[in-house]
Amino acid sequence: MAVAPGSRCLLLLLLLLLGILGAPALGDPGPLEDVVIDRYYIPKICLREAQMGDFIRYHYNGTFKDGKKFDSRYRPRLCAGCMRGAAAAGPCMSPPAPSPHAGAGWQLRGPRIYDRGATVAGVVGVGRLITGMDRGLQGMCVNERRHLIVPPHLGYGSIGVGKGPWHGGAEGGTPRAGVSRDRAPLPPWQMQPEGGSMAKASGAEHESPVTLRSSGFREGLRKQSPWLAWAQCWSHLRCSVLAAAPLAGLIPPDATLYFDVVMLDIWNKNDKLQITTLSKPERCNRTVENSDFVRYHYNGTLLDGTPFDSSYSKGSTYDTYVGTGWLIKGMDQGLLGMCAGEKRSIIIPPFLAYGEKGYGTVIPPQASLVFSVLLVDFHNPKDGVFLEHLEVPESCKRRAVTGDFVRYHYNGTLMDGTLFDSSYSRNQTYNTYIGKGYIIPGMDQGLQGVCVGEQRRVVIPPHLAYGENGAGDKIPGSAVLIFDVHVIDFHNPADPVEIETVFRPEGCNVTTRNRDFVRYHYNCSLLDGTRLFSSCVPRAFPHDYEKPQEVTLGANKVIEGLNSGLLDMCAGERRVLIVPPHLGHGESGARGVPGSAVLRFEVELISMEEGVPEGYLFIWHGEPPANLYEQMDLNKDGRIPADEFSTFIKTQVAEGKGRLMPSSDPEKVIADMFRNQDRNQDGKITPEELKLKSDEDQEKIHEEL
Repeated sequence: MAVAPGSRCLLLLLLLLLGILGAPALGDPGPLEDVVIDRYYIPKICLREAQMGDFIRYHYNGTFKDGKKFDSRYRPRLCAGCMRGAAAAGPCMSPPAPSPHAGAGWQLRGPRIYDRGATVAGVVGVGRLITGMDRGLQGMCVNERRHLIVPPHLGYGSIGVGKGPWHGGAEGGTPRAGVSRDRAPLPPWQMQPEGGSMAKASGAEHESPVTLRSSGFREGLRKQSPWLAWAQCWSHLRCSVLAAAPLAGLIPPDATLYFDVVMLDIWNKNDKLQITTLSKPERCNRTVENSDFVRYHYNGTLLDGTPFDSSYSKGSTYDTYVGTGWLIKGMDQGLLGMCAGEKRSIIIPPFLAYGEKGYGTVIPPQASLVFSVLLVDFHNPKDGVFLEHLEVPESCKRRAVTGDFVRYHYNGTLMDGTLFDSSYSRNQTYNTYIGKGYIIPGMDQGLQGVCVGEQRRVVIPPHLAYGENGAGDKIPGSAVLIFDVHVIDFHNPADPVEIETVFRPEGCNVTTRNRDFVRYHYNCSLLDGTRLFSSCVPRAFPHDYEKPQEVTLGANKVIEGLNSGLLDMCAGERRVLIVPPHLGHGESGARGVPGSAVLRFEVELISMEEGVPEGYLFIWHGEPPANLYEQMDLNKDGRIPADEFSTFIKTQVAEGKGRLMPSSDPEKVIADMFRNQDRNQDGKITPEELKLKSDEDQEKIHEEL
């Protein structure tokens, strides 16, 4: 009897269903109705679970009930006591030391290495996997491990994967078991589904043994299989037969499949960059923008924690421009808005990272990347010097300009706070001219306009500092430098003494001149207030005095600046003197005085005595006596000893006929006078020896002539 084509198709379909559903029931009294899932390892932190439509990467072992393996992406390590399915514990579970050349996945996380050296990539819940695997993978976390038991009706059914012309080999030939897609191209009907979504999901990865083929596969069956009617009928149902060469002849009909699976990666086409700020400085005056040059440290891992790269292991930061295409898109976006010193975790989906191709042997195709980033510093090539005024004195009569000599303390740090230099550690200021190229350009600019006592922060981009090469082993290339500066003083080599009269008594008719003998009190300090000397208080410092100072002006007994500041003063007058170093103690300084220091004196004139011309110890107020020797020889014995000489001079001073050179010790002055007249040093003055100073000077003039 002839059978209509439609009836024939229905009959074949019923027979097929009986083969799938009935046969196991006859051989197994208790078949599984659904996938059995054993979540034998669940990570403590699960930020995301695989959902329908998610792209995933995973490893697996595929075995039958008797433990015979039919396919694997990893194989057990050879170590005593390790059993398939055992919990992750014991010495055999310790991962090997990480290697930059290690593959992704369990090789670094458990007792398994891979047969094929590549993960499986696919999409969950869209019919591209056998139903059992599709169900078993849903809800998995990254690094979760599951045992899946897939019954035949959710696997490869009553047909299995056996020999036949639909496997792409020659009919009756040996199946290509274990051949991967990149070694043996699939037949035309095994190419990616319409729209190329599978290629986007798997990239260059190997085909999964649980991958479904739909219309393309059916077309292949029509072309290569004599069972055309079967293929036409089957096309109305969901195909659950694997048509990939690697499993040809490996999975018998009605086989229950056992999978040991570890999830490595989960992402979705709708994913965005995930940025988590781990720490952030309290002060953040500026954040990263496109075209900025950044220096950062990073640890790079896959989503399952497998490390693939680290700047720390190289001992240097990664330096690059942002937003100019030098980085993967995800990192370009992930660095935007960061502060110097900020730490971020950046999770980058594959389409913003290395996509389908991956990178070398360390980043597999379609891998999500996790970067832990510490931004060390950043700048823009257009940046100038940035100034932050930390403390400015209320009174600032003068600001530093080009040509000034500046003394300042500083702490020099990198942008992340690393100290590279400090003048405080040397207990000595840094002294230099500004605007003349003696220091880096950024500091030359940063010190312009400072006040004495000012504290400012100077942020210098590398092109105004040490550039791409850096300096020594403490300043890396392309480093932004931060100087916290405290200006101690500054001056110009052309500066005179600055005199400020604080108090001047009324009726001041007599003022000091050179050769006058003066008594004065003073306080001496640096411009930053550091006290050096004082005559006004008990000895609190090593160089203090407890009484007024006495000096003959113009006798080179004090520094030039102080001498100038004491001229034209009245008794009782008070002044403030600012003495530049070239009128003070110069570049070398003095005991207790730093080199090149500007000094501040507070002086008060106590008293003054009219002096005598330079070179004189005594002068007459009028004409000297005509018979000077006879008057000086008090006992008329023809010689003048020291006591007679002293008595005579004191009498002249007392009667106002003359005056001694002002001094705190008149006896010493008289003794010097006697010694000058006693030319043969025999203890007495003879008429031939006694000469006036004016007569001696006149004789010298004649001798020179």
